[in-house]
Amino acid sequence: MSDIRELTKKIRKFRDERDWMQFHNHKDMALSLVLEAAEVLEHFQWKSKEEIERYAQEHKSEIGEELADVTIYVLELADNLGIDVKEAIEKKLQKNAIKYPVEKAKGKHMKYNKL
Repeated sequence: MSDIRELTKKIRKFRDERDWMQFHNHKDMALSLVLEAAEVLEHFQWKSKEEIERYAQEHKSEIGEELADVTIYVLELADNLGIDVKEAIEKKLQKNAIKYPVEKAKGKHMKYNKL
């Protein structure tokens, strides 16, 4: 069993032991995902590049907890929707490889339609 599937199984068990599925509709899960992502961003708000580097090292655990929250919501929402995250990522990487060929995109931050 893949790590993603094992994590999803643990998340589902945690949720189900608490009878929380009744609250975990797709809309509220998506909202929670965005809110948790904003909490990640909050760690870096108003900091210079130098401050961010130092802060990230000093607050790795707290940032990790926020990233864990985001990942939990991603995995549970995908599970609730019947989406295989591993497969979705692999397909998206293939699609992006076509949109951003190395010879055009290497070292550039432009969107694919501007390359």
